[in-house]
Amino acid sequence: MAHIHGAAKAAVQHAAEAGAATAAPAISFHNVPQAASAISFHNVPKTAATATAASFAGRFLRNPWVLFGLGIAVGYMVHKHRKDIIGAANLVAEKGKDFVLQQRENLEDIVAESGESTD
Repeated sequence: MAHIHGAAKAAVQHAAEAGAATAAPAISFHNVPQAASAISFHNVPKTAATATAASFAGRFLRNPWVLFGLGIAVGYMVHKHRKDIIGAANLVAEKGKDFVLQQRENLEDIVAESGESTD
């Protein structure tokens, strides 16, 4: 049987348990083109180096001291560039207000045109 996951696997198991002689044929993945199945990384074996690197990186990034150090570094950078960050946030807020006012004017123009067309 083909290697399948999720709902298709449940459907195949249910059909087998219910007596598949009268049930509709199960979903088959034998006709899937090779290019489509190559996109999935389930069939790609992990090398020892990849598994070790992923394990080390996962353990390293979950270490409380590393997280604490990253927090200190991010806090320092935010404090160092706080004026630029505040200026950028204010600029975005001003542009947002301008956008809202422009859209309000456009909406008023549309309402006025629709009122003129009904008269």
